[in-house]
Amino acid sequence: MPRWDRLTSPEIGALVARGMDLAVLPIGATEQHAAHLATGTDTISAEMIAERAADAAGVLVLPSLAYGCSHGHTHQWPGTLSLDPVTLTGLVYDISTWAIRSGIRRIVYLSGHATNGPPLGSAILRLRYEQPDVRFRQLGLWDISQRCGKLYSMDAEDFHANRGETSLLLHAAPDMVRMEKAFDVPDVTPGCVFQYPPPRTTPTGAVGKPSEATVQYGREMMELLVEDFTALLKKALAEPWPIVPPGP
Repeated sequence: MPRWDRLTSPEIGALVARGMDLAVLPIGATEQHAAHLATGTDTISAEMIAERAADAAGVLVLPSLAYGCSHGHTHQWPGTLSLDPVTLTGLVYDISTWAIRSGIRRIVYLSGHATNGPPLGSAILRLRYEQPDVRFRQLGLWDISQRCGKLYSMDAEDFHANRGETSLLLHAAPDMVRMEKAFDVPDVTPGCVFQYPPPRTTPTGAVGKPSEATVQYGREMMELLVEDFTALLKKALAEPWPIVPPGP
């Protein structure tokens, strides 16, 4: 699997010259996930799925961003290390610009954390304007496919450290899970007009039913996430431009 940071400069140049011009950038977060999941949950989830799918699809994986926009997870819960939205936008813009200078022409951003979405969107708006011959797409793990979304949100719409996230780590990184400290918290947001930060929706930092997490459910999630993300990457490799604009 072509990991950008494990390749030499000539090796990257040779791969791009042979047509490997699609790269995946996994983006996570370092933030509280209640008392039962490690703070690197979002990063390790995005990274593992990106690496396995990229390997199957034959595309490059950029070094993961382990920090995200986690301002909602306040000092009420120690351990969160958040970037300002403007900072995250700038990081993604800079990383993408330099990848493009190395010959990358398609970038897929795979985020393991929901509120990375707006800063990513801002970076992409600027990149599309400045780089009209490069294609960009952002996805959350739950956006990869409809069935993947259902796996994540089955026990809570506004999920966090829930059954899905906990199961995924039980399967893939069990050392990051403390099941004896997993307590269920019902989702109180359905029907709300406004969006609310975690201190207004959960006393523990979790939303959902992490106590129901199992290794088997996590294994099934991983298989479906990798399968559907691989299919999406292969489709991206084959996708032509919808319209080729006329020349000057």
